[in-house]
Order: sequence, then C-alpha cells, then structure tokens
Amino acid sequence: MKNTFKKNNSEISLNKTETLKLKVPDTRPERIAKAIARSGLCSRREAERWIINGQVKLNSKILTECGVNVTTRDVIEVNGKPLPNKVITKLWMYHKQRGYLVTNYDPEGRSTIFDQLKNKIETRFISVGRLDMDSEGLILLTNDGDLARKLELPATGWLRKYRVRVHGYVISKDLEPLKNGIIIDGIKYGRIDATLDRQQGSNAWLTLSFREGKNREVRKVMNHLGYNVNRLIRVSFGPFNLKDLPSGELQEVKNRVLNDQLGLSQPKKLRHNKNKIIIKT
Repeated sequence: MKNTFKKNNSEISLNKTETLKLKVPDTRPERIAKAIARSGLCSRREAERWIINGQVKLNSKILTECGVNVTTRDVIEVNGKPLPNKVITKLWMYHKQRGYLVTNYDPEGRSTIFDQLKNKIETRFISVGRLDMDSEGLILLTNDGDLARKLELPATGWLRKYRVRVHGYVISKDLEPLKNGIIIDGIKYGRIDATLDRQQGSNAWLTLSFREGKNREVRKVMNHLGYNVNRLIRVSFGPFNLKDLPSGELQEVKNRVLNDQLGLSQPKKLRHNKNKIIIKT
C-alpha cells in the first residue's frame, strides 16, 4: 500500500522501500553482534561466535572482540560479504512435528525442522527457543536474530503452556509442590502450575504452565516426580496459540498482531514542516 502526501502542491508517492531511503540514519551506537543479528543473518550468539572466529570485519579490519559498538556509519563484513540491510521483521508460528530437531545443523545428519521449511518459503528462519526431538507443538520463528534473543530471555516473562501425557497414575495433590518451585540436581526450577486433566488407563494427561523454560524442563520435573513423559505438546507461547494450526504447517503472524503484542514500532509516519520532510519516530 502506498503512503501519499503533498509537498509544494506536488504529489509524492512512497512505497516501503522509498520510505526507508528517506529515513534519517540512526547513528546511535549498538553492539556489533546485535547489529549483525538485526540484519537477519543469524542469531546474536552465532554472530558472537563468528566475531571470535575472525569471520567479521569492521571497517576493513578483522574483528575478534564482541564488546565493540558500531553505528550505521561503520562498514561491517561477514565472511567477506557486506552486512545485509536490516530485514523487515517477521514472525511465524510453526507446528513442529515429533522426530525433528530444532537446529540449523546436526553432525549426525538427523532431520531438522529447517529441512522441512526450505520447501515452504525461502528465508532464513531463527527459532525462538527450542523443543527437543521428541516434543511437538508451537515453535515461534523469526527472521530477526535480535528479536529471537529478546523473546527467549526469562525477563520477557511469557507464559509457556504444554499438554503432557505421562505414564502412571497421577494424584493431583502430588503436583501442588511445583507451585513453589523445585530443585533437581542443584538446578532451581521456578513456579510451575500443573493440573491433572484426565486419567486415561495407565496414562494421564496434564497441563503445565511456566515462564522460564529451562532445557528439557518438563521431562526432568515429571521424571523427578516419578512419571515418564511419553508425549509433550507446546500449545502456547506468550500471546501466541497453536489452536488448529495443522502439524508441520507454517503461519505468518500479521503485522498488526506484531505491533500489538511485541511493541514493534508502526511504520514511520510522515509529516511535513514547510519545505522539510520530517519522519516522525
């Protein structure tokens, strides 16, 4: 959709690309790994590894330290190529199937969700957190490495909800202590709200909700209580819900929802002041 405004009685139409060109360059400094991640090339952690490995140049000089600030005036090269311009931030919901890893590369050659995604759309996906190989359900994907990192942080405080099937006969009162957190092998797990939905023969279905999401948290906590998890489905992550998204399918989150839920800035509003074009930020 074109944004149209008038200047000196002549009509000027701007598409999104042209609007970006008119934008006043942001010269505020930021960490170089963050700048690389914001380009959509990789996550911030990957960017830091590339820097340490000497794969990044800053103003024609090889950089090996991550604690360097850059601005839009600096020239960054990654693996001999100029850093791409920042992509338009997008977010997708993906219904992960059981039996796939959430990684860009597996040395054992096992199947990954990114192998599947190559056949759906040509873009670089970065996962927001992970699900292990035997888990299924909602995974958030983005093309913005910096956004992925922000959404993964415990400080974001997003509730993650899981439907869990365990082997064993579950008594509701045995789940109550999880509300106060639990320590397993020296690792502190925060509050978990767990409810027994139904007992189905020798299996039970539970709903677990928590905000931290440590590695294999559900399986470790349930095993500690004496129950073996034989199916694990993430049904929601923050404001995003799996609902009726088919297994193995991808769905892009609308821009309006991104703005509402993630606080991403709306497209810049243009206003004019006499003969000067001003971009309102």
